[in-house]
Amino acid sequence: MLADEAIQALLQARHGDPFAVLGLHEADDGSGRLWVRTVQPGARSVSVLDADSGKRLGDLAEPAGPGSGFFELPVPRRRKRFDYRLAVTGDDGVERVLPDAYAFGALLPEVELALLARGEHPRPWLWLGAHPMAVDGVDGVRFAVWAPAARRVSVVGDFNRWDGRRHPMRRRHEAGVWEIFIPKAKRGQFYKFELLDGEGRLLPLKADPYAFRAQMRPENASVIAGLPAPMGLSAARAAANRRDAPISIYELHPMSWRRTDDGFPDWALLTRELPGYAAGLGFTHVELMPITEHPFDASWGYQTLGLHAPTARLGDPDGLRRFVRACHAAGLGVLLDFVPAHFPEDPHGLGKFDGTPLYEYADPREGWHRDWHTLIYDFGKPQVRQFLAGAALFWAERYGLDGLRVDAVASMLYRDYSRPPGEWIPNIHGGRENLEAIALLRHTHELLGREAPGFITIAEESTAFPGVSAPTSLGGLGFHYKWNMGWMNDTLHYMREQPIHRRWHHEKISFGLVYAFNENFVLPLSHDEVVHGKGSLLGKMPGEPGDPADWQRFAHLRSYYGFMWAHPGKKLLFMGQEFGQRSEWNFEQPLPWALVDDERHAGVLRLVGDLNRLYRAQPALHRKDCDSAGFEWLQAEDREQSVFAFARYDDDERPVVAICNFTPVPRERYRIPLPTRVPDRADSSSWRVLLDTDARRYGGSGIGDVERHMEVTDGELVLDLPPLATIFLGRV
Repeated sequence: MLADEAIQALLQARHGDPFAVLGLHEADDGSGRLWVRTVQPGARSVSVLDADSGKRLGDLAEPAGPGSGFFELPVPRRRKRFDYRLAVTGDDGVERVLPDAYAFGALLPEVELALLARGEHPRPWLWLGAHPMAVDGVDGVRFAVWAPAARRVSVVGDFNRWDGRRHPMRRRHEAGVWEIFIPKAKRGQFYKFELLDGEGRLLPLKADPYAFRAQMRPENASVIAGLPAPMGLSAARAAANRRDAPISIYELHPMSWRRTDDGFPDWALLTRELPGYAAGLGFTHVELMPITEHPFDASWGYQTLGLHAPTARLGDPDGLRRFVRACHAAGLGVLLDFVPAHFPEDPHGLGKFDGTPLYEYADPREGWHRDWHTLIYDFGKPQVRQFLAGAALFWAERYGLDGLRVDAVASMLYRDYSRPPGEWIPNIHGGRENLEAIALLRHTHELLGREAPGFITIAEESTAFPGVSAPTSLGGLGFHYKWNMGWMNDTLHYMREQPIHRRWHHEKISFGLVYAFNENFVLPLSHDEVVHGKGSLLGKMPGEPGDPADWQRFAHLRSYYGFMWAHPGKKLLFMGQEFGQRSEWNFEQPLPWALVDDERHAGVLRLVGDLNRLYRAQPALHRKDCDSAGFEWLQAEDREQSVFAFARYDDDERPVVAICNFTPVPRERYRIPLPTRVPDRADSSSWRVLLDTDARRYGGSGIGDVERHMEVTDGELVLDLPPLATIFLGRV
């Protein structure tokens, strides 16, 4: 008979090793007798059955008194271990025959456990989290969680009345990993972990850091779901992600791209409508703002607590896989916003997960983000590095994505990011760089490069940190691309100016070419530029007072888009801006699709589609996006007339010339030097207009026939420039 002290510890869920006493065990007195013990709160009676014959072997007693919930029995006439079941009569009077969770041994292999303990496992999600499986012919779920400082961890959920006494887990020695196999638990059921900290205090119930699915907010339980089957990247998709490929990204917030009468769209709606729409506009990739599970809608997903779980707002995880396949079938790559920089402090989340700062830095000078009121991952802890790097590989391998756009990289790289003097901790060399975060990023890229070739990463990084998109072998961080925040800020500043004032801001356009090839850049006109009172891109453009048609505002926007697509660098445009949305983005409302019925907005939409198709069709516009050999200034100094001209070259030195007139004044007989690498510099008939943003097709004035009046004299191209326009010229 179990000692009363041990019984009380079990009933209070404070026993240090429940697997040592619960289940089937040989008596300590050397008699060879077998005892069965179980904790079944609320049960009226418990019997033990032989699993093979179904024979009832005896009824368990309640030594702590009726209703205590602890049952035990010395099994009659049995000296050898056997397979058994428990017949439990509940408080409803119904008898249920159940396998006993404490009849199963440890399931995590020692070799995997050792890797997890050292923080060196490339795929920790294979072993941690909830995994439906069959063990010895019994269906159930294996649960495992890392909580090294916890005194006790239980799985609670729909399968055990959320009672932490029923399924305390087995601790796997120094690894700090707890595991249990719970028979009859199944897919779709909700669960959490109940933990006692090192002092024996009960913590708030915690969602599973490795859950593959989550409950719809405002609830926050994890949901039992199978590990998605591998879904790799094809050779064609890998080639479409290369530096010399055309990459034009349509960024969107899936929850507000469209809305249904019931609220959010689902993956089925997005799968039906989005791939065809984006591909029809010539985009090469779509980028989803974070769709990992997050508690707060207004964070847009950037305060995530479910790095392995697609949000329940859009439906079941399989819907995302179908969406990715549909995008790939339409010729679109899929990029996902990924947030390894910080996480919210919601009680059910990662903060003080086992009662200690497990995932976050302990010192608030390192572990608290002042701007976002969030916690910062402890990038130097091996198991946290394993969690973040493994999550990146998870999305590559299990959802077949093309890549990740990594959010807030600058906040990771610098210990003094958004911190005043005296409120940050220098690194071991006394500097401001976060060496642990740098090591994490390099490690993650080496892991992805080795295990997921063709998968790309894009850094949102706003500083001059060197080598963000350089290989780790050359001392870089290993990203494939970096957002060009300087280009975005400078050029939008220029475009906000009235045309008459632009002569004083000429370098805002030209300066970007000084550093355009220091990194592999993406030119981002992202969601960040159309929220928080910044207005839409159309709203940033200057207009002529009293012009009800906003002629100049639309012309400015079209000329700016033309300049962007002509400029070296991959492209990114946020949803709604492809048709010139007037209001700034509101995450609670769908895009104002009715605007497309207005010819001015429809013209912008046609222009974006034609720009994308031109960008893809002309190798000169994409092959050397990241190579200075593909660019030549033809006119960078005409600040008085606000005209810029440059040539882009492909591998065979075939040029495309772009000319931008950023004033509402037509420039007749404007002279531009011919590209120096054109072999036949005297033949004007060999040049043609590839695209003119002022064409009537796009809502422009169409006042000039550029091609008809174009000629070449004395090594110069002479032509009439339309107002507020970018034109593209190519060789026949």
